[in-house]
Amino acid sequence: MRTPLRPLPRILEARARGENPDAIERENLRLRRESQRDRSRQRAEGRLTVLGMFFVCAFLLIGFRMGALAASEPEEPRLLASASSISATRADIVDRNGRVLATNLATHSLYAHPQDMVDPERAARELGRIFPDMDAEALLRRFTDGRKFMWIKKTISPEQRQAVHDIGEPGLLFGPREMRLYPNGRLAAHILGGASFGREGVHSAEVIGVAGIEKALDERLRDPAHAHEPLRLSIDLTVQSAMRRVLEGGMKLMNAKGAAAVLIEVDTGQIVSMMSLPDFDPNDRPRPLTAGDAGDSPLFNRAVQGVYELGSAMKIVTVAQAMEAGLVNPSTTIETKGPLTWGRFRIRDFRNYGPELSVTNVVVKSSNIGTARIAMMIGAERQRAFLDSLGLLQPTPVELIEAAGAAPLLPPRWSEISTMTISYGHGLSISPLHLAAAYASLLNGGTRVTPTLLAQDAPDPGPRVVSETVSEAAASMLRQVVVRGTASFGEVEGYEVGGKTGTADKPKPSGGYYDEKVIATFASVFPASDPKYVLVLSLDEPEETSGEEPRRTAGWTAVPVAAEVIRRVAPLLGLRPAVEQDGETLLSRASN
Repeated sequence: MRTPLRPLPRILEARARGENPDAIERENLRLRRESQRDRSRQRAEGRLTVLGMFFVCAFLLIGFRMGALAASEPEEPRLLASASSISATRADIVDRNGRVLATNLATHSLYAHPQDMVDPERAARELGRIFPDMDAEALLRRFTDGRKFMWIKKTISPEQRQAVHDIGEPGLLFGPREMRLYPNGRLAAHILGGASFGREGVHSAEVIGVAGIEKALDERLRDPAHAHEPLRLSIDLTVQSAMRRVLEGGMKLMNAKGAAAVLIEVDTGQIVSMMSLPDFDPNDRPRPLTAGDAGDSPLFNRAVQGVYELGSAMKIVTVAQAMEAGLVNPSTTIETKGPLTWGRFRIRDFRNYGPELSVTNVVVKSSNIGTARIAMMIGAERQRAFLDSLGLLQPTPVELIEAAGAAPLLPPRWSEISTMTISYGHGLSISPLHLAAAYASLLNGGTRVTPTLLAQDAPDPGPRVVSETVSEAAASMLRQVVVRGTASFGEVEGYEVGGKTGTADKPKPSGGYYDEKVIATFASVFPASDPKYVLVLSLDEPEETSGEEPRRTAGWTAVPVAAEVIRRVAPLLGLRPAVEQDGETLLSRASN
């Protein structure tokens, strides 16, 4: 209850005694104010006590955290927010022996704050002298149009940086930056692809892959957890260099428009070397073509993106399937009397091989009729399933961003005539890498391999596609093609080369085929008695002109070039030439 300031009993008593009643009110008012003051003071003291306890706890917590940090191992802090700072660190790429293929180079960018410039006209004139590709008048207009920031050069050399520094203009500023460097230039251009800048700031820039393995494995290369772990590829830089030199010389010698080659280990599927010509320098990557045939661009990877009919190089695939199915053996006789008629279609051989040939000679002589008859025994459904088991009906899973878009071209309807023409390499378009992986699967004892550009210590074996007996028989047939067949120029003394030629008419973009333009292919294996490597080499529009008439078949064009490649790279792969002992040919691997 609130105490009244003028209680009636006390007022009446005061009046009776002749005292002033107002004094009672003043006294009661004083007491009330003192009581309110005491209560306010108690509340304030309580709040201060709570606040003090809060500060004590906070300081204890901070002290404990500081002590824990001081006792922990030092490490770089990581930002978990989505708007993290730009990370320019990118892992190196090396070959199977640790030699650098791609790395980072510390450099600088050049930008301007025009409002801070003392003499924009002189700065523009001097920059035009340092960078001849820049227009001094255009720079001056940009310096004086009111903008507060502008990029001048995203990357500059140390010499250019010093020259700009000597101008003495405070409005010209430098920012630290890393750029991607490919020290071997063109040597592995289509494999590496290239990199460029993504998000950019004045103090850093994001380096991202734009093609090749740089794009396909961009996330792994940019991962800070792997920044100091180089990405090791399966290619051998020395072999790559030798192959490029031979392939470039062979392309010029055979007057070819382009060339491609793939060297693959038959047991693991690891790609030792892959080349496509013409190529480019990934340090100065050209722009894609905006008109015309994409295959004319140096950016086009013929080994992976070049989907062609590869001709008679497919015949050994057909024969291997027939042997695996028990339909034929190497000595089975096949009718080759021609032409072979199917409706309005006529299948003919390059020359008359007589009324019949053994299966081995069908491959050695490269008989279209004999191969088509074997395919008729197999049938369309079984043929398609076998080609699918070899990976010939899907894009190759190799670690290149371009591979996913290089799907084989299949017939719209897999009819009996399609089965016959596909058996000898027409009607199905695949890449040289497809063919190399298929040959490796057939010749390594019969287990499926998956082509890869990543170095692997012990790849898992794939499913079996043919038996070891069929694999050995196929290798023996390919050896006979070189010894006494269409690939006689492919003999390399001491290395037992086997292989199959393929010459296919080149299709026109508008439909149909050119009369005098071909894709010449030689798919080879060495050594044939114990297959270690498969080499597939293709020439686009080759023409050998040493004779009276130009010759375009693979036996005259692709085969000699492939033989020279094998002659150069086999010693680099650790293979010693074969020696004969008691009539037996032996091949040993040199120790590394």
